[in-house]
Amino acid sequence: MSKITFIGAGSTVFAKNVLGDCMLTPALQDFELALFDINPERLADSEKMLLNIKKTTGSKCVIRAYTDRKAALREAKYIVNAIQVGGYDPCTITDFEIPKKYGLRQTIADTLGIGGIFRNLRTIPVMLDFAADIREVCPDALFLNYTNPMAVLTNVMNTYGGINTVGLCHSVQGCVPDLFKHLGMSHEGVQSKIAGINHMAFLLEVTKDGVDLYPEIKKRAAEKQKEKHGDMVRFEMMLKFGYYITESSEHNAEYHPYFIKNKYPELIERFNIPLDEYPRRCIEQIGKWTSMREELVNAHDLTHERTHEYASYILEAMETGVPFKIGGNVMNTGGLIPNLPKEACVEVPCLVDRSGVTPTFVGNLPPQLAALNRTGINTQLLTIEAAITRKREHIYHAAMLDPHTAAELSIDDIISMCDDLIEAHGDWLPKYY
Repeated sequence: MSKITFIGAGSTVFAKNVLGDCMLTPALQDFELALFDINPERLADSEKMLLNIKKTTGSKCVIRAYTDRKAALREAKYIVNAIQVGGYDPCTITDFEIPKKYGLRQTIADTLGIGGIFRNLRTIPVMLDFAADIREVCPDALFLNYTNPMAVLTNVMNTYGGINTVGLCHSVQGCVPDLFKHLGMSHEGVQSKIAGINHMAFLLEVTKDGVDLYPEIKKRAAEKQKEKHGDMVRFEMMLKFGYYITESSEHNAEYHPYFIKNKYPELIERFNIPLDEYPRRCIEQIGKWTSMREELVNAHDLTHERTHEYASYILEAMETGVPFKIGGNVMNTGGLIPNLPKEACVEVPCLVDRSGVTPTFVGNLPPQLAALNRTGINTQLLTIEAAITRKREHIYHAAMLDPHTAAELSIDDIISMCDDLIEAHGDWLPKYY
């Protein structure tokens, strides 16, 4: 029996979406769904939930929970990764509160910026441990990474882990439908092309029946900017740089040096920026889980409908050979986007079939978009350098080249802040010298 291993299966709602989808996919009925998590209680919850879905759907998939990671991985054909190292308390709190003491405010802090750097530094060693196990017990497995920071972790697993990895993010899937809904336009029949880096990929082309829709999009977006709404940063970036960005305004407010500025505090109000959004969201999700647990875990009549998550469709395409198109995070091998570094992880259209995940050539991005991407890539590559070499100076370099951090703090304060973050993380980080 072939095996799909889910690492981080204690993420019960996400496990329901991804593995519930697999249970509804005919081509995957002969698979074992192997669950692994370091939290035994949450692992048991997910196992119960999936057994409920198996009963109501009549799926033939075998559900099995493991407390031994290597056993869960052994002979896996596909691996889904959805972990978070350090959780809300203490690590997410640390990522926000220490920078705040230096006057550096954040919104999400899980991908770029100082929060993204330290989330990477505590996650990379764990991921490389996964890679060592995978090379030993299932070296040919395809690793589907859903964990942020997406670009860096996908890069590390491919480059240093030696594991065939594709990173999957919801932002590409939701980009066009969300934009058109916000502007009161129908996205039916719309053709689009999206590429860049994760959370900062761009809607390069958007047409319908051969007609460029960008003039109408920008006209409506300019009107929208006259009143408060939840996507003001992205609309501003589109109107100034020419193209719509895939990821939310909350994220992009901290990816660029233009919006969260102590010198111009009025920008927070003007662009409707929710500072400290991610900690609030964590608290809400923790509260929701308490109320949802009974509904998901102990509901013997629990049902499931296939979602938009890419995972089951990728596996279905690889098992059946029927092609499926995704937006995937892959290495920029062969210059998929020639004006971005070849060492970078990029987000581009990919074709999936029995051959696996095949990225498509995009070509050069418009120069201003490539420049925006490179500011993020600089910090990503230096963060990887820090994690691999264990040299503290590269953490400083990554932080000093982060656009938002550099726009707000002096070099001395950046170094001091990094030292404070390293100390506060304690054993969540390896030793840096």
